Amino acid sequence: MSAVDDLLQAREMYERGDWAGAFAAWSQVGLERLDVADLDRLATATHLLGHRDECIAALQHAYALCGKAGDVAQAVRSAFRLAMVLMTGGDSTVAAGWTARAENLLEEIDGPVVEHGYVRFLQTMRHLGTGDLGQAAACAQDVVACGRRFDDADLIAIGLSAHGRIAMYTGRVSEGLTLFDEAMAGVVAGEVSPIFAGHTYCVMIEGCQEVSDLGRADQWTAALTHWCEAQPNLIAFTGQAAVHRGQILALHGAYAEAIEEFDHAVRRYSEAGTPVAAGQALAERGDVLRLLGDLRGAEASYAASADRGYEPQPGLALLWAAQGRGSAATAAVQRLLAERLDPVARSRLLPEAISVVGSADTSVDVAALADELDAIATNFGCTALLAAAAHARGRMQIAGSDPAGSLPYLRKAAGLWSALDCPYEVARVDTDTGVALRLLGDAESATHALTTARATFARLGTQPRVVEVDRLLAPGALPNGLTAREADVLRLVARGQTNAAIAAELVLSEKTVARHLSNIFAKLDVTSRTAAAAFAFEHDLV
Repeated sequence: MSAVDDLLQAREMYERGDWAGAFAAWSQVGLERLDVADLDRLATATHLLGHRDECIAALQHAYALCGKAGDVAQAVRSAFRLAMVLMTGGDSTVAAGWTARAENLLEEIDGPVVEHGYVRFLQTMRHLGTGDLGQAAACAQDVVACGRRFDDADLIAIGLSAHGRIAMYTGRVSEGLTLFDEAMAGVVAGEVSPIFAGHTYCVMIEGCQEVSDLGRADQWTAALTHWCEAQPNLIAFTGQAAVHRGQILALHGAYAEAIEEFDHAVRRYSEAGTPVAAGQALAERGDVLRLLGDLRGAEASYAASADRGYEPQPGLALLWAAQGRGSAATAAVQRLLAERLDPVARSRLLPEAISVVGSADTSVDVAALADELDAIATNFGCTALLAAAAHARGRMQIAGSDPAGSLPYLRKAAGLWSALDCPYEVARVDTDTGVALRLLGDAESATHALTTARATFARLGTQPRVVEVDRLLAPGALPNGLTAREADVLRLVARGQTNAAIAAELVLSEKTVARHLSNIFAKLDVTSRTAAAAFAFEHDLV
């Protein structure tokens, strides 16, 4: 077959979306015999196939040809694409060099051109990298405006998705979701080219996951999966699609299938040369193993995640708490609370932080954290976050000796989690409902709630939760060497009773109650009634 035939075949295969076939045909011709248009198509095919080095080589060759021909606008496009490929691959320094080249070349062009939009997108990414959300938002708006002016669907999609993400980071979640929906309209209509479509899918789904909009995340993950499956040999974006599928499966309690997806994502990311992204998949895998009670497996996954440059928190802190390393868990959570200040990051952290510090003897104001979570959930309006906030409120009412006050919050949380088909979370709420009902003296209803929770945990295979509920249903040996009488005193402390009230109920002197409390504090290694009460709830003594 002649070189002309190879070129024609490559172009035909490219138009059909046969990236591997097109790449093979162009490879027969060789870079030196391709024009700028074919080099640009080759770069797209190799990008989608995960052949990063070949993609960079094609774009560099195209850039050089544009320079020789004096085609400044196309040179800007090649520099833009090189910056994007290098940036997503972690080569930020080299990417910054190509961004500067694109900016300098653009100054040679008189008047408004569509390339201004592509350079503004690079500047959007740069401002995001430095945390300047105001400048990033202004740049993203310019990208969208330029896309509309020149009827460039790619610019409109990436500009809207970036602007939506920035709106979320500044607490304007409803606005951000609306921008996402607008961006996705062009993608679904087939107006957006493959690389920009994949980028928009992933930015949108990741943003929905961050604000706990599980409905949108579920819907668009299914659409992304279908989009990926329609393209033979696709590597780019398939790792992220697998991560998102795993996240959705885990929420619905399909843990074995979720782990398979995370493993698949690690393989795909490794093929694409993006180790930090593989670290996220490993962290998600660790979260599932932790829920299943495989603490060694979870620890190994978290370690592998960290080795790839991804911090697997707050999952790692929850693992330490499950291993009895409460001090390490609390210290990690307090650090994360000090570091993660934007509302989106805090919405992901606060439910876990409340769980960890609420059972520890710390100076952290857990009530203030619950108030903050409630305020963020109300502002965002996303169902899963509202459910988490209601559950946290219910737990705090129990810890504050108001089990009756906890029930409305717990019922709300159970209803919201049920609507999202999140069985693990529903069972967690059922467990706390059982505790509240027992404190209120409604033993039969408490047993029903706990039995229901146990059946769900057993079906899901989350053994640590099964053991927890079993202790509630049939209490065994007391923890930390507590005597039966000390446990009685501790239960009443957890209900908010004073020493005098405890003495009256147990027919003891106040001096004897004080001595029991001193022994309890020593055995639990705590220094306050609040911390002792938290221990009681954590170990199902009430």
